[in-house]
Amino acid sequence: MSTKVNRRQKIRYRIRKKVTGVAQKPRLSVFRSNSDIYVQLIDDTNGVTLAAASSRDKDIKAQKGTKSEKSKLVGAALATKAKSLGIETCIFDRGGYLYHGRVKSVADGAREAGLQF
Repeated sequence: MSTKVNRRQKIRYRIRKKVTGVAQKPRLSVFRSNSDIYVQLIDDTNGVTLAAASSRDKDIKAQKGTKSEKSKLVGAALATKAKSLGIETCIFDRGGYLYHGRVKSVADGAREAGLQF
């Protein structure tokens, strides 16, 4: 009796076995709720969040558009924060979600703003 959440959790564990972030190349973690999307750059060796952005930030929330368009802005916002910290590359962690829709928009926005993964 596996629900959608349990299935995603199993996929997340499978991904996290392979994907870890370090200070020079952190993990870009994505969490998608029904209404919003949250992204973090995480250094797993120290267990520290280096930078974070979400669709609830004031400048992004004020924008008009679809959730996918806002997701692209979230990715770009995280990339600019990463650049200011001197981070050029990262490892993408889709968090058990399909690489499609809002998750793909975050990745595209981050890539366009200059983050490499």
